[in-house]
Amino acid sequence: MIQENISLKPYNTFGIDVQANRFAQANSMEELIQLIQTTPDQTYFILSGGSNMLLTQDIENLVIKLNLKGIEIVAENDDYVVVEASASEVWHDFVQWTLARDFGGLENLSLIPGHVGTTPIQNIGAYGVEIKDTMVRCKALNIKTLEIEEFTNAACQFDYRESIFKKEAKDQYIILSATYKLTKRNHVLHTNYGAITKELETMGVTTPTIQDISHAVIAIRSSKLPNPTELGNSGSFFKNPVVSNELFERLQAKYPTLPFYPVNDAYTKIPAGWLIETIGYKGYRIGDAGVHDKQALVLVNYGKAQGIELKKLSETIQNEVFNIFNIHLEAEVNIF
Repeated sequence: MIQENISLKPYNTFGIDVQANRFAQANSMEELIQLIQTTPDQTYFILSGGSNMLLTQDIENLVIKLNLKGIEIVAENDDYVVVEASASEVWHDFVQWTLARDFGGLENLSLIPGHVGTTPIQNIGAYGVEIKDTMVRCKALNIKTLEIEEFTNAACQFDYRESIFKKEAKDQYIILSATYKLTKRNHVLHTNYGAITKELETMGVTTPTIQDISHAVIAIRSSKLPNPTELGNSGSFFKNPVVSNELFERLQAKYPTLPFYPVNDAYTKIPAGWLIETIGYKGYRIGDAGVHDKQALVLVNYGKAQGIELKKLSETIQNEVFNIFNIHLEAEVNIF
């Protein structure tokens, strides 16, 4: 059933109050297909967890809220298990489901907001791990043909926070599920990125398990990142920029404490949060739009900020960073 003039405030983690001119929910793949069949020749606004978007205006396209649930083990042997999760499963809940069964591979991605369906679109990542490391395929509905297609890991064309679904396949598919290959034993632990090792030491853990790593990541993220149910936000607003080693060396000479992560012989990744903090915007606030006081990478809505106000703040930060560091910060959040 299509409803009219529905507020999307409950459906986006920034808590922005914009209207959907038309709004419908799809609780199954069959309902989704039927909904598209009855509204042909339209452009759809697909809404899942609402955690990676900034809404700046009312949505004229038909908004479809996906409610596709289910987790299934589709294959396994002594060493590995292959798990398929439907698009609307809450990502953190799914990660905890895998950890409860001692399936390894997703522990570093604990507490990332959003739903499973976002993971192949964004190639989400944290603490040295990206979704491309474990995802074997995803299923997607071709909006034009209404056929279900499978995309292998290679077909997704993963890059840093990028995939085919943000480029040439943008707005052509609806992710239905994603499938991951996880370890059942001989887990590969990633503890050297960020503050994980230090947090494990604080926890008194010398021989960590995948569950320990998850607990450490949750503790780190909880100490720095606001809970969207308490303070509107969309997690990391900007991508960490990758710059030429030539530019990096010039910046390092001027800023000796500049943190960095080598990418290859030609490029280096620099934390966007450090750049924003260095120019003085950590904790900055104008009206109800602001930068979080514990993590400069996160923009926040203190209550009644409009999407356009947060967008303007993000543009101000981009301009300041570029003027000072000659680095263009790219938004990780999708802005509508």
